[in-house]
Amino acid sequence: MHYDVIIIGGSFAGLSAAMQLARARRRVLLVDAAKPRNRYAAHAHGFLGQDGVPPHEIVATARAQLARYPTVAFLDGEAVQAQPQDGGFGIVMADGKQVRGARLILATGMRDELPPLPGLEERWGQTVLHCPYCHGYEVAGNPLGVLAAHPMSAHQAMMLPDWGPTTYFTQDQFEPSAEDAQHLAARGVHIERTPVVALLGAAPALDGVVLADGREVPLRALFVASRAHMASPLADQLGCAFDEGPLGPVIRVDDLKQTTVPGVYAAGDASTPMSNATLASASGVMAGVCAHRSLVMA
Repeated sequence: MHYDVIIIGGSFAGLSAAMQLARARRRVLLVDAAKPRNRYAAHAHGFLGQDGVPPHEIVATARAQLARYPTVAFLDGEAVQAQPQDGGFGIVMADGKQVRGARLILATGMRDELPPLPGLEERWGQTVLHCPYCHGYEVAGNPLGVLAAHPMSAHQAMMLPDWGPTTYFTQDQFEPSAEDAQHLAARGVHIERTPVVALLGAAPALDGVVLADGREVPLRALFVASRAHMASPLADQLGCAFDEGPLGPVIRVDDLKQTTVPGVYAAGDASTPMSNATLASASGVMAGVCAHRSLVMA
């Protein structure tokens, strides 16, 4: 079947885009590899109406709601190739299956690369965290740390004292500027220049960190700015332009979520340097609406 819109990515952004197109009675195919960026988190927080609900439950509910619309189809698996075809786009799946659509929405998400410190990956999304707005409330009132992995890590440390007493670990690489050091001091942040070499506690719990000189610092959670990479090669294959965000590249889009390739839209974390469930869903709505408008105005 030839679809009006193929959406690659079945998490918050892709599902939100699909809902708008389903309600516009357009033929939609939602392709999902079931590897969302938030799969390491036990609960979603700060998402209006869904606070505390596990992300996979939100996705399951949304898919069930979409399944009620007769013009929506689902294809579970990984899309590995995309190219212009017959005035639209052809998608090739990992199993060789091919599908075509007039418009394409990339809600393909990002992949996080953590610093090479043993124990981080086992705790990612539980006690090693990236966003205090998403996870800070659950660890509030306890000693917290920021593991410097990026020049903006000092700014992350400035925010964190609203949730708990904070230590900024420079890792001997990201020394704050004189101005940043003043702000950190004003916020009561302790700067620790001896590198963290190990984590304490049975993962995914965190009891503290061990420093290179043997000292142990008690911590309840450690915040880290991961390096973000595209989770899918499709945008690059299609020739979409990218912008360099503070933590990694993002697909360049305009206010209507149109990429630099006509007919290709992008939504969610892959299209913005600021990742958040609500923002991902909102961008999916915009991409879905604007993809529909492009079909109407063609």
